Amino acid sequence: MVLNYIWIGFFFVGFVVAVIQLLMGNTEVFPAIMNSTFDSAKTAFEISLGLTGTLALWMGILKIGERGGVVEAMAKVLSPLFTKLFPEIPAGHPVFGHIFMNLSANLLGLDNAATPIGLKAMKELQQINRLKKQASNAMIMFLVLNTSGLTLIPVSILVYRAQMGAEQPTDVFIPILLATAIATLAGIVVTSLYQRISLWNRTILGLCLGICAVVAAVVWASAVVDRQTLNTYSTLVANILLFSVIIIFIVAGMVKKVNVYDAFIHGAKGGFETAVRIIPYLVAILVAIGVFRASGAMDMVVGGISRLVELCGGNTDFVAALPTAIMKPLSGSGARGMMVDAMATYGADSFVGRLSCIFQGATDTTFYILAVYFGSVGIRQTRHAVAAGLITDLVGVLAAIAAAYIFFG
Repeated sequence: MVLNYIWIGFFFVGFVVAVIQLLMGNTEVFPAIMNSTFDSAKTAFEISLGLTGTLALWMGILKIGERGGVVEAMAKVLSPLFTKLFPEIPAGHPVFGHIFMNLSANLLGLDNAATPIGLKAMKELQQINRLKKQASNAMIMFLVLNTSGLTLIPVSILVYRAQMGAEQPTDVFIPILLATAIATLAGIVVTSLYQRISLWNRTILGLCLGICAVVAAVVWASAVVDRQTLNTYSTLVANILLFSVIIIFIVAGMVKKVNVYDAFIHGAKGGFETAVRIIPYLVAILVAIGVFRASGAMDMVVGGISRLVELCGGNTDFVAALPTAIMKPLSGSGARGMMVDAMATYGADSFVGRLSCIFQGATDTTFYILAVYFGSVGIRQTRHAVAAGLITDLVGVLAAIAAAYIFFG
């Protein structure tokens, strides 16, 4: 429903702004709008078509990891942490497996695969929820972990960057990891404070300190190493990690005597179906954004924010990427369209293009997740879920801006 209003809004505002420009003597605005609709539709189809191969690859690799027991093994490792973050859930409850599978899909940047698993987890959480119309603490913690968007391998973002002609599509890997880690840390802390979960617990404290240590190490490296060298090494580390995941999953499958080829083919089919399925969604949102931009409305919004930042004495380089950050809590496909539009307008390797990608990977679609997950089980009283989710989003946006300036500013 939210996306419906956003989509209509883009067209309506674009039309109003175009009419105003026409009355002011700009006779080229409507031809520009119509040209943008055709160009945007073509771009959306070409991008979706190019996604097919890479999505098939990573969905196939993920399926090998599932059958090879990698996901199950990681669930056992993380079990002590889950029992502390979700004290309401009985130890050994099957919902832990679905929660982990959902977070694993998010870690790999496969948000389309994460949603059905998340809905299954929410139904199981509802079964142990005493107040059926009110969100439980476990439900809220689960949703905040989703909205924080913790992403280890942002597959779809890297694919879009490759499709848009980025010289090194993986150069945003480390910045995204930093931003999403900080957002996740903020989400855990804020939700724990709401729910009076002790942050001094050894397991939770260890997680928080570990995230802080990683962030501090990267910030320290940025201070002692020049930006070009830092960017080079971050890209190298990203590629090593990505290829290591592939090798680990394949080796795990071989050890478990899984037919890794068949497993890959099975998973790859899902990737192909996903790529085809997103074509109409991407066409819809890119055409709407194209109308909004061609009418001059986007320039008005960005210009207004830019002037406000200038009045406050701030650097305005990041402002043009803000539409992606603003859209992300409302709609994943909308934010994805904004990200693609930013790369198409400013260049995939521009500061704005890279920052829009970091915004896309820093957090997830808060209002969409709340609406779909809570709606699926009839929850009406969301309690502190919205507040915790939006605070997490804000921290993620600020962390994304900081990471972009460290690596690309």
